[in-house]
Amino acid sequence: MVNILARCNLSKLTFAGLLMLLSGCTGMPTTIEPVSPFEVQRYLGTWYEIARLDHSFERGLSDVSAVYSLNDDGSIKVSNRGFDTDEQKWQQADGRAVFVDDDNKGHLKVSFFGPFYSSYVVFFLEPDYSVALVSGFNSDYLWLLAREPELDKIQISRYVAIAAEAGFETDKLIYPEQSRYQ
Repeated sequence: MVNILARCNLSKLTFAGLLMLLSGCTGMPTTIEPVSPFEVQRYLGTWYEIARLDHSFERGLSDVSAVYSLNDDGSIKVSNRGFDTDEQKWQQADGRAVFVDDDNKGHLKVSFFGPFYSSYVVFFLEPDYSVALVSGFNSDYLWLLAREPELDKIQISRYVAIAAEAGFETDKLIYPEQSRYQ
Protein backbone atom coordinates (compact mmCIF):
# COMPACT_ATOMS: atom_id res chain seq x y z
CA MET A 1 0.00 0.00 0.00
CA VAL A 2 2.80 2.43 0.91
CA ASN A 3 4.49 1.73 -2.45
CA ILE A 4 1.26 2.56 -4.27
CA LEU A 5 0.99 5.82 -2.33
CA ALA A 6 4.59 6.70 -3.15
CA ARG A 7 4.23 5.91 -6.87
CA CYS A 8 1.05 7.94 -7.11
CA ASN A 9 2.51 10.74 -4.97
CA LEU A 10 -0.43 10.51 -2.54
CA SER A 11 -0.29 11.36 1.13
CA LYS A 12 -1.85 9.06 3.70
CA LEU A 13 -4.52 11.66 4.40
CA THR A 14 -5.30 12.00 0.70
CA PHE A 15 -5.64 8.24 0.62
CA ALA A 16 -8.38 8.63 3.23
CA GLY A 17 -10.36 10.45 0.60
CA LEU A 18 -9.82 7.61 -1.86
CA LEU A 19 -11.19 5.15 0.68
CA MET A 20 -14.24 7.35 1.17
CA LEU A 21 -14.63 7.48 -2.59
CA LEU A 22 -14.79 3.70 -2.67
CA SER A 23 -17.11 3.39 0.31
CA GLY A 24 -19.46 6.31 -0.41
CA CYS A 25 -21.67 5.38 2.52
CA THR A 26 -23.57 7.90 4.63
CA GLY A 27 -25.21 5.48 7.07
CA MET A 28 -24.18 4.95 10.68
CA PRO A 29 -23.86 2.12 13.18
CA THR A 30 -27.24 1.05 14.58
CA THR A 31 -25.88 1.45 18.12
CA ILE A 32 -25.48 5.23 17.95
CA GLU A 33 -27.57 8.34 17.37
CA PRO A 34 -26.23 11.69 16.17
CA VAL A 35 -26.09 14.46 18.73
CA SER A 36 -29.17 16.66 18.64
CA PRO A 37 -29.40 19.57 19.00
CA PHE A 38 -26.11 20.21 17.19
CA GLU A 39 -24.77 23.74 16.76
CA VAL A 40 -22.33 23.86 13.87
CA GLN A 41 -21.01 27.33 14.85
CA ARG A 42 -19.87 25.90 18.19
CA TYR A 43 -18.30 22.84 16.51
CA LEU A 44 -16.16 24.89 14.12
CA GLY A 45 -12.48 25.38 14.90
CA THR A 46 -9.63 23.05 15.78
CA TRP A 47 -10.00 19.54 17.17
CA TYR A 48 -7.13 17.25 18.21
CA GLU A 49 -7.22 13.50 17.79
CA ILE A 50 -6.86 11.87 21.21
CA ALA A 51 -7.62 8.31 20.07
CA ARG A 52 -8.72 6.45 16.95
CA LEU A 53 -9.31 3.00 15.59
CA ASP A 54 -6.48 2.06 13.24
CA HIS A 55 -6.83 2.61 9.49
CA SER A 56 -4.31 2.57 6.70
CA PHE A 57 -4.98 6.22 5.82
CA GLU A 58 -3.83 7.38 9.27
CA ARG A 59 -1.25 4.69 10.03
CA GLY A 60 2.01 6.22 11.14
CA LEU A 61 0.53 9.66 11.73
CA SER A 62 0.96 11.53 14.98
CA ASP A 63 -0.13 15.02 15.98
CA VAL A 64 -3.37 14.65 14.03
CA SER A 65 -5.78 17.56 14.04
CA ALA A 66 -8.79 18.76 12.09
CA VAL A 67 -9.88 22.32 11.48
CA TYR A 68 -13.49 23.01 10.51
CA SER A 69 -14.65 26.31 9.03
CA LEU A 70 -17.62 27.51 7.00
CA ASN A 71 -17.43 27.85 3.24
CA ASP A 72 -19.32 30.65 1.49
CA ASP A 73 -21.98 28.16 0.31
CA GLY A 74 -22.73 27.05 3.89
CA SER A 75 -20.84 23.77 3.63
CA ILE A 76 -18.01 23.02 6.04
CA LYS A 77 -14.36 23.10 5.02
CA VAL A 78 -12.45 20.20 6.55
CA SER A 79 -8.66 20.40 6.87
CA ASN A 80 -7.08 17.26 8.31
CA ARG A 81 -3.40 17.35 9.21
CA GLY A 82 -0.98 14.83 10.68
CA PHE A 83 2.74 14.25 11.00
CA ASP A 84 3.99 11.21 9.07
CA THR A 85 6.56 9.68 11.40
CA ASP A 86 8.12 7.55 8.63
CA GLU A 87 8.46 10.37 6.11
CA GLN A 88 9.17 12.98 8.82
CA LYS A 89 6.83 15.50 7.22
CA TRP A 90 3.35 16.91 7.59
CA GLN A 91 0.48 15.51 5.51
CA GLN A 92 -2.70 17.47 4.86
CA ALA A 93 -6.00 16.69 3.18
CA ASP A 94 -8.78 19.20 2.58
CA GLY A 95 -12.39 18.26 2.08
CA ARG A 96 -15.97 19.40 2.32
CA ALA A 97 -18.76 18.33 4.68
CA VAL A 98 -22.52 18.87 4.53
CA PHE A 99 -25.37 17.78 6.75
CA VAL A 100 -27.08 14.54 5.76
CA ASP A 101 -30.63 15.44 6.78
CA ASP A 102 -30.94 18.21 9.29
CA ASP A 103 -28.43 20.87 10.35
CA ASN A 104 -29.65 20.38 13.91
CA LYS A 105 -28.17 16.84 14.02
CA GLY A 106 -24.51 15.84 14.20
CA HIS A 107 -24.77 13.62 11.11
CA LEU A 108 -22.69 14.93 8.26
CA LYS A 109 -21.15 13.49 5.15
CA VAL A 110 -17.61 14.42 4.19
CA SER A 111 -15.81 14.22 0.88
CA PHE A 112 -12.23 14.66 -0.11
CA PHE A 113 -13.13 13.76 -3.72
CA GLY A 114 -16.68 14.99 -4.39
CA PRO A 115 -19.31 13.93 -5.25
CA PHE A 116 -18.45 10.83 -3.20
CA TYR A 117 -19.14 11.12 0.53
CA SER A 118 -18.76 9.09 3.70
CA SER A 119 -20.41 9.51 7.09
CA TYR A 120 -19.16 11.70 9.89
CA VAL A 121 -21.41 11.11 12.88
CA VAL A 122 -20.95 13.05 16.13
CA PHE A 123 -22.63 10.70 18.59
CA PHE A 124 -21.31 12.17 21.84
CA LEU A 125 -20.50 15.79 22.56
CA GLU A 126 -19.75 17.51 25.82
CA PRO A 127 -22.20 20.38 26.47
CA ASP A 128 -19.33 22.89 26.20
CA TYR A 129 -18.17 21.36 22.87
CA SER A 130 -14.79 20.44 24.34
CA VAL A 131 -14.80 16.68 23.55
CA ALA A 132 -16.51 14.65 20.84
CA LEU A 133 -16.85 11.01 19.86
CA VAL A 134 -17.19 10.56 16.11
CA SER A 135 -18.02 7.51 14.04
CA GLY A 136 -17.98 6.71 10.36
CA PHE A 137 -20.60 4.67 8.53
CA ASN A 138 -19.86 1.60 10.65
CA SER A 139 -18.23 0.74 13.97
CA ASP A 140 -14.82 0.23 12.35
CA TYR A 141 -14.40 4.01 12.43
CA LEU A 142 -14.06 5.86 15.73
CA TRP A 143 -12.31 9.04 16.79
CA LEU A 144 -12.05 10.69 20.20
CA LEU A 145 -11.49 14.40 19.55
CA ALA A 146 -10.80 17.25 21.94
CA ARG A 147 -10.19 20.98 21.79
CA GLU A 148 -6.92 20.49 23.65
CA PRO A 149 -4.10 18.20 22.43
CA GLU A 150 -4.25 16.10 25.61
CA LEU A 151 -6.83 14.79 28.08
CA ASP A 152 -6.09 13.23 31.45
CA LYS A 153 -6.44 9.45 31.84
CA ILE A 154 -9.64 9.69 33.87
CA GLN A 155 -11.33 11.74 31.12
CA ILE A 156 -10.11 9.37 28.42
CA SER A 157 -11.41 6.36 30.37
CA ARG A 158 -14.84 7.96 30.59
CA TYR A 159 -15.07 8.55 26.84
CA VAL A 160 -13.66 5.13 25.99
CA ALA A 161 -16.37 3.58 28.21
CA ILE A 162 -19.06 5.51 26.30
CA ALA A 163 -17.67 4.23 22.99
CA ALA A 164 -17.41 0.66 24.32
CA GLU A 165 -21.02 0.78 25.46
CA ALA A 166 -21.94 1.84 21.91
CA GLY A 167 -20.27 -1.30 20.53
CA PHE A 168 -16.88 -0.03 19.41
CA GLU A 169 -13.79 -2.22 19.87
CA THR A 170 -12.07 0.20 22.23
CA ASP A 171 -9.35 -2.29 23.13
CA LYS A 172 -7.99 -1.58 19.62
CA LEU A 173 -7.75 2.19 20.05
CA ILE A 174 -4.54 3.96 19.13
CA TYR A 175 -3.48 7.02 21.11
CA PRO A 176 -1.33 9.17 18.81
CA GLU A 177 1.26 11.52 20.24
CA GLN A 178 0.43 15.21 20.25
CA SER A 179 3.92 16.42 21.16
CA ARG A 180 4.25 18.90 18.30
CA TYR A 181 1.34 20.92 19.70
CA GLN A 182 2.85 21.27 23.17
